[in-house]
Amino acid sequence: MTDTTSRSDTVHALLADGSTVEIRPARPQDRDEVLRMHQEMSPEAMRLRFFAVNPRYAQEAADRICAPGHPGYRALLALADGRVVGVAEYTMLPVAPGEPVSADIALAVAEGRHGQGIGTLLLEHLVHAAREAGISGFTAEALAENHEVLKVFADLGLRTSRHFDGTDVCCTVHLEQDEHYLSAVDRRGRIADVASLRSLLRPRSVAVVGAGRRPGSVGRAVLGNLRSGGFTGELYAVNPHARVIEGTPAVPSVAALPVVPDLVVLAVPAPVVPDVAEECGDAGVRALVVLTAGLDTGQAEALFTCCRRHGMRLVGPNCLGIADTAEEARLNATFAARPPLPGCAGVAVQSGGVGIALLERFGRLGIGVSSFVSLGDKYDVSGNDMLQWWEADPSTRLAVLHLESFGNPRAFSRTARRVARTMPVLTVDAGRSEAGRRAAASHTAAAATPTMTRGALFTQAGVIATRSIAELVDTTALLHAQPLPAGIRVAVVSNAGGAGVLAADACVDAGLTVPALDPGLAGELRALPPPGAATGNPVDTTAAVTAQRMRSCVERLAAHGTVDAVLVALVPTALATGTRDDPLLALTGSPGRQRCPVAAVLLDQEAPVRFLASADDRPVPAYSEPQSAARALAHAARYARWRAEPAGSVPPLSGIDPAGATAIVEEFLTRHPDGGWPDPRGCAALLDRYRIPQLPWAWAEDEDTAVVAARHLVEDDRGRVAVKAYWPGLVHKSDLGALRLDLEGPDQVRHAYRDLRARFGDRMAGALLQPMARRGVELFAGVVQDAVFGPLVLFGLGGTATELLADHAARLAPLTDRDVHSLLTAPRCAPLLFGYRGGRSVDLEGLEQLLLRLSRMACDLPQLAETDLNPVVVRPDGVLALDVRLRIVPRHAHDPYLRRLRAARQWRT
Repeated sequence: MTDTTSRSDTVHALLADGSTVEIRPARPQDRDEVLRMHQEMSPEAMRLRFFAVNPRYAQEAADRICAPGHPGYRALLALADGRVVGVAEYTMLPVAPGEPVSADIALAVAEGRHGQGIGTLLLEHLVHAAREAGISGFTAEALAENHEVLKVFADLGLRTSRHFDGTDVCCTVHLEQDEHYLSAVDRRGRIADVASLRSLLRPRSVAVVGAGRRPGSVGRAVLGNLRSGGFTGELYAVNPHARVIEGTPAVPSVAALPVVPDLVVLAVPAPVVPDVAEECGDAGVRALVVLTAGLDTGQAEALFTCCRRHGMRLVGPNCLGIADTAEEARLNATFAARPPLPGCAGVAVQSGGVGIALLERFGRLGIGVSSFVSLGDKYDVSGNDMLQWWEADPSTRLAVLHLESFGNPRAFSRTARRVARTMPVLTVDAGRSEAGRRAAASHTAAAATPTMTRGALFTQAGVIATRSIAELVDTTALLHAQPLPAGIRVAVVSNAGGAGVLAADACVDAGLTVPALDPGLAGELRALPPPGAATGNPVDTTAAVTAQRMRSCVERLAAHGTVDAVLVALVPTALATGTRDDPLLALTGSPGRQRCPVAAVLLDQEAPVRFLASADDRPVPAYSEPQSAARALAHAARYARWRAEPAGSVPPLSGIDPAGATAIVEEFLTRHPDGGWPDPRGCAALLDRYRIPQLPWAWAEDEDTAVVAARHLVEDDRGRVAVKAYWPGLVHKSDLGALRLDLEGPDQVRHAYRDLRARFGDRMAGALLQPMARRGVELFAGVVQDAVFGPLVLFGLGGTATELLADHAARLAPLTDRDVHSLLTAPRCAPLLFGYRGGRSVDLEGLEQLLLRLSRMACDLPQLAETDLNPVVVRPDGVLALDVRLRIVPRHAHDPYLRRLRAARQWRT
């Protein structure tokens, strides 16, 4: 077996202290640098590394590491400021055919650079390269006293065993990637990410480059906001034509600053952005915010390369700026007209206009912001970074995102899933109508719309996905002020019957229920409203209700436990005006600590949403439309349900053969370098490797073979078979007349094959014969490999009506046990699986296994562009795939969880 070369030759990644290193394979020209690193090691470090102190060992290591590539060996370097600061290498061990492949590894970190996570980061990347090369385990020898390297192996997160041999320790590291390892990688990545963002959001010093002498420039507006906001650190302006701007000292260049600022804000013309960024990097600046828009490709490439080379985190370009309201920062580096209020909402947006709108609306509501980042063109800092920052920030209790694109959706999903366990994560599902995506010729590809893909991401991650800025603000208001509902049962209370009906209808439309009240509760309520009130649900208190009676009614409903939310719909009446005893007062006092959320609908209200003043810290959100209140409650209920359920796990699967499947795919691509559609034999072979149940089949290329095959497939000549014409890319067999069903006896089989051959001629490669399956529920299951989101598993109603009815649901792979249950229950046809109208439940365990095995196959084989099983017939006694189609393309695996910063191609596309 030979090693493979990574497609990403050079990547950048963050260390534990937030600094950046470059990771790449060693090259012959690196020999002097590698030798220098080893020669600068202390004698003790040399002894621990080589088990002895001998200058010759350093030269031998440099020669080996930097020799031209050879099979079975790989060496990775970590470089900082052009200097080698770490080396990790493996050498494959001899192995008998068919046996697991392992490799010896060695690790070295430069003197004075220990404790920064260099060794662990290199090992993570070496593990990734080894997996690509088919290596299943590492072995490493170390002195028993080398506690540091032994701890690196132990903390890696992979299953590790040790064997002591006198003063030596032999470590064996198993490379299977599991949840424990991914969680360890997450933890290290989170520490590094948060450390790298401190210079951005909690800087000790800031310089604004491009602040003009006269009012009206973007840079001057940012400088003014920093000063008026009370920035707690040192503040400077860079302008070659001024000594002081806005009361702030100005210098002619970044190099002339008296201190190296943590953060520099650039508001300069696009052509000079790369040069100023280079000047910042040379000075040692740690973070840039580039407000400038309109960079051409060359300028953008130069800016990005500069930031990576110097290890600067970058927000923008083409952005509104950033803000952090923490008392120790008071940073407002934006050109927004009004500063954000201090508070608990973390906000990140790609569009500056959306950012201004959100800050304005939150400000009018009194919802404060902990930090705000306008991501702009998102060359570097992303929504994923901000989620990790907010997760570590104790002042942030709500995460609000407006993202138009995802650089690494699976990493985002993992982070969001974790963060949403502790705080609501809200977004606007922007770009739902994305057009221009090619749908390849299969049911699965046709069903996998961008909306479905994004919906799967948000559903699995627990992200509250709204459909507009207004809906986002409405939902944020409810979550900011009220507790989460325990369910979807809503009690509607109104002082006008019509308003109550509108509110009840809105709740049902949003997916909530308005159930009849518990008889005991209804009896208690009868004593509260005025005579003539109705105490069903909705509760009609009549226009004569007083504030005190309305308060008692709402409090009783909220505290009872048989409803999960209370929605109060009020209209102004002459009675309230005359007596000044307005029922609205019931919601503006202090209604006590209710068990469930309370929201109001005020049909005469001009503002879409506002808070009713309260004596406690739980003001009631009041909406002008019942639909707005109902949607907000529905989002909160779905999020509460997601959060209450246990986190899922990816179950182990028995009897699978990923190595055999990989061999089949590689053999197909050897014969078809551009990819294509494997014939039924190839499809069946792949499904067999994952124990996905299929209906028995036979292949025939002439009518005589078809007759013989049919006889073997059925017990006697009275058994019925199906004959299906085949050629690569065929999808809709029924529409094209390429399918013959219920054939009995040799004559019918022969005639059917002859008819298909006459109809399709040489286009037909052959025919697939199968026994007629017993009746059952016809479903469809498949996978599409999305270029950005990764494998997407689809499931729903199958058969000829698949695309017509479009009753499908989707989840991103790898599927957890919880994802599978959610996928099974999501389509409208789901009741058919669970014993509809007294029928027997189908084989749910078998169906779950089929979906889990499809998910695993898609994750193991990124070359599977499409997998289409339609129909899948499911009965109480089993599950069978009747028709299978696969499309294979030349594609390499991409590990979305490997720690690395965004590459240039990710923002260029």
